Amino acid sequence: MNAPPRDAAPEPSSEPSSGPSSGPSSGPSPERPPGPLRVANCGGFYGDRLSAAREMVEGGPIDVLTGDWLAELTMMILAANRMKGRPGYAPSFLRQLEEVLGTCLDRGVRIVSNAGGLDPAGCAEAVAALAARLGLRAAVAHVTGDDLMPDPGPLPHMDTGEPCPAAPVTANAYLGGRPVAVALENGADVVVTGRVTDAALVTGPGMWRFGWGPGDLDALAGSVAAGHVIECGCQATGGNYAFFRDVPDLAHCGFPIAELHADGSSVITKHPGTGGLVSAGTVTAQLLYEIGGPRYLGPDVTARFDTVRLEQEAPDRVRISGVRGEPPPETLKVSVNYLGGHRNTMSLVLTGLDIPAKARVAEEAIWARVPRESFERVNVELTPLASYDPPPSGGEPGRAPDGGAATALLRITVMDPDPRRAGRAFSSAVVETGLAGYPGFFALTPPGDASPYGVHWPSLVDAAAVTPVVTVDGRRVEVPHPPPRSTGPVSRALTLDTPARDAAVRETPAPAWDEAEVAWLPLGAIAGARSGDKGGDANVGVWVERDDRYAWLAAFLTADRVRALLPETGDLPIERYELPNLRALNFVVRGLLGRGVAASPLLDAQAKALGERLRAAPVPVPYGLA
Repeated sequence: MNAPPRDAAPEPSSEPSSGPSSGPSSGPSPERPPGPLRVANCGGFYGDRLSAAREMVEGGPIDVLTGDWLAELTMMILAANRMKGRPGYAPSFLRQLEEVLGTCLDRGVRIVSNAGGLDPAGCAEAVAALAARLGLRAAVAHVTGDDLMPDPGPLPHMDTGEPCPAAPVTANAYLGGRPVAVALENGADVVVTGRVTDAALVTGPGMWRFGWGPGDLDALAGSVAAGHVIECGCQATGGNYAFFRDVPDLAHCGFPIAELHADGSSVITKHPGTGGLVSAGTVTAQLLYEIGGPRYLGPDVTARFDTVRLEQEAPDRVRISGVRGEPPPETLKVSVNYLGGHRNTMSLVLTGLDIPAKARVAEEAIWARVPRESFERVNVELTPLASYDPPPSGGEPGRAPDGGAATALLRITVMDPDPRRAGRAFSSAVVETGLAGYPGFFALTPPGDASPYGVHWPSLVDAAAVTPVVTVDGRRVEVPHPPPRSTGPVSRALTLDTPARDAAVRETPAPAWDEAEVAWLPLGAIAGARSGDKGGDANVGVWVERDDRYAWLAAFLTADRVRALLPETGDLPIERYELPNLRALNFVVRGLLGRGVAASPLLDAQAKALGERLRAAPVPVPYGLA
């Protein structure tokens, strides 16, 4: 990787690069060693396993160490930290770096992270100070230009066009991999970014190593697929996997590695001797995570996920190939957060018989003390937790006579601009009902004050209006948006890395089966699922491992059936997409999470369990498929 010696930091070049990856770069192209670029992930969220960086550096050969700290919710967390005088970046990145920086410099391992959050410059300065304290000389680059504050403009909602209803606290455009490549081309050992797409942490190093330019759409699309697979850490190696019983030693799950090739193909793997599993199933699950239609849009390329091909080439080695790319949209997604008000949640436990009646009595008692209509928003959620177990042998199952669960959780959340109204005026009123309400009353939450919450507001900005800037050892390099290479159906109106507005595929009517030819089984008996959040929407991807099962799944599992199997979706719009190359369907439930994770009052605020609830639903499965 031609790392600089530890006692001499490289001088960034001012000569233009002649390689096709340069685009707007003004740094030298690196030598292009043969073989794949081994990009290792060491974190999928702010709070992931701190030892992961050391495990990845010491566990085997890698070329680039990456980590993803910036979920949509994280930007609001960092904004709150900054308001309290704390860093606007992720300090845990520095703790990881302290363990591996010297080794990475010795071995020529580049480090690329979005841990800079709202203050990439401050994070880079802290990295440089860390290196100095350790007696190391490292070239540290940071990428800015994503932060549109303090004057971001009207920020219309990317779906409705409505203007942002409040002054934003944060407004950050999603940048692509090109600035990362420019930083590496200019000799950076460590690259710290703010808001970039998750896949950019892989695409950027790929541009640097292989010289991809804006027109290398298929290669870029392949790197986006690889980046999407590994950006959530252990979710690619057996974590959160529907068939978790097939995953060995999940307690010591290894983090993923993408072996990226010059044509954009890759092999997803992990270090030998680590727990977990890399299979076509684990990779499929992660490909379906938080996506929409077959077109996965980003600032560098639109990746066609309906062209992805997977091959289990060896144990714990899955090849991704065939990914086709289209030009990127002319807009960048902007992650906006504004303060929505104050919220308070009280959780009551209901046990025994007559659960629905007890919930009704609990609400009546609370609203008699604090009128429900006095709050701006109220959400009431009754969640069954457990049922009576059947007797050990013989006899009738011990179910509650009304068909309800033996234990349930009643969560009541109020939201209001006034912190006093949503504070103890509410929570104390709930506690006051304790001796004058339903039998068996007890609460899981003590009375307390309201807390502020943020609202995520996705918007769009003209990509040409955003100029990323790379700073390496004090030298600034602008990375202007490259001119579009072609025109076509991908247009300004399309959004970034949320579903492109592909028309939902036509749903084939399910064939009728004789009752004697089917077994009523949980959907999860033959299908896996993974779900997640995108702003106020939720997605659930469902896949199977055999062609005959996919033929049945594609015919049977319509949007209406998903609505019937998941009553919480109510009458919300559900979009359905087919990805036959993955034997998968993807469903996007619009508005399930309200105004986004930070403002969602739901118990499952990020829709992480939506897929498992769908898998638990009984469906008629033909005997030959069971």
